[in-house]
Amino acid sequence: MSKSVLFLVPYPHDQAPSQRFRFEQYLPILTEKGYKYTIHSFYSQKTWTILHQEGHVFVKTLRIAAAFFTRFSQLFSLSKYDVVFIHREAAPIGPPIFEWIITKIARKKVIYDFDDAIWLPNYSEANSFFQKLKYYSKVNKIIKWSHTISTGNAYLADYSKKYNSNVVINPTTIDTENYHNPSLFSSVQKNHKTVIGWTGTLTTAKYLSFLTPILEKLSHEFDFEFCVISNEKPAIQLKNLVYVQWKKETEIQDLMRFDIGVMPLTDDQWSKGKCGFKALQYMALGIPSIASPVGINMEIIDNGLNGFLCKTELDWYNALHYFLADSENRKKMHEEARKKIVTNYSVISNTRNFMHLFED
Repeated sequence: MSKSVLFLVPYPHDQAPSQRFRFEQYLPILTEKGYKYTIHSFYSQKTWTILHQEGHVFVKTLRIAAAFFTRFSQLFSLSKYDVVFIHREAAPIGPPIFEWIITKIARKKVIYDFDDAIWLPNYSEANSFFQKLKYYSKVNKIIKWSHTISTGNAYLADYSKKYNSNVVINPTTIDTENYHNPSLFSSVQKNHKTVIGWTGTLTTAKYLSFLTPILEKLSHEFDFEFCVISNEKPAIQLKNLVYVQWKKETEIQDLMRFDIGVMPLTDDQWSKGKCGFKALQYMALGIPSIASPVGINMEIIDNGLNGFLCKTELDWYNALHYFLADSENRKKMHEEARKKIVTNYSVISNTRNFMHLFED
């Protein structure tokens, strides 16, 4: 008899990177293995569209209130499911009421999955109004109540083990065969200029401020473009900045225009919890990465082999100069970059580990 899984997630299906690359790309494999599943997102598509926009407080409040009602009604169907998979939280604000009902009243096996240090305060200015309603300490309770904890890296796993011994490191992974596969997009035309690239949401664009003076200095020596793929144009002043609106339909083609991918971070507790998604994307497409030596970045990037780990401004300047000065330097790292992801951070390499979450 096949098992049935209920996914309780924050965001609409096929929209948010954390969901797409942590479990959604495994859904066809679940089906192949005989599992049935249902996905219920907290935010509707309409709410998700305005969530990180300034204002709309009244509309956001009404829609979030409606979402709570919908989420509560979904609990009446719990008896149909063998496993409940909760990504990040069942509801973004308030205490863990839904998780308590699921684990203590319905007594369901819960797989609790997260890929950030979500017990730490972190929010966008656009939603500062709702900050007072966050209940960050609920993460510890959900970890304690859950059957299995699925974390994106060792830092998150170590934290979880304070409250639950059944912790699995389930890294964020890339579909290197059907999606992040350069051979499927061989028709993409490279720019005649070298392209240094960064991709991310506006909430993480703050890290680019560190790079701006370095890129400005390099622009006096080399003719290159700095390409930013995001949901909104960042407020940085660079003459050679090229902004590309993020679109899922052209995501890979846009990324493949990069010659070098960058991932600057600050060395803090929140950054240590991140799962290196930018580096994973770049490297899966054979794009060498330059990143801050924070958290899992130090496991993903082998310094000098498939990219560089840079701490100081001088480190960043020298690494970027190395690539800009000679295109052959980049080519030597292309193959090694993709090889690392296919071997260690791909859907293929992690399938058995992911499926074990449901079979335990």
